[in-house]
Amino acid sequence: MAIPQLSPEQLESARSAATAARRARADLKEKVRTGKMTLGQALEHAADDEVLSRVKVVDLLRALPRVGITRSQEIMESLQIAPNRRIRGLGRHQVERLKEMFA
Repeated sequence: MAIPQLSPEQLESARSAATAARRARADLKEKVRTGKMTLGQALEHAADDEVLSRVKVVDLLRALPRVGITRSQEIMESLQIAPNRRIRGLGRHQVERLKEMFA
């Protein structure tokens, strides 16, 4: 399959959309990191947003205070969440258990 040739305007539009998406995801993680938003609020907010729903669960967990690499892996394993799972791929019960764990 050939790569489509995009005009300079289309390339610039794609770049700006990608930059906006990265900033939105970083902003969500920063709000969780600083305590402006709880994990439960972040999960609910991301479920309604196509861009934010692409945040990896492990990255969101690591944004929490006192949760690093080891603890996030333990949480993911205990809740049976795959290491590469994104927020939109979480099941209803997994979301509920995450909220309970950090309530």
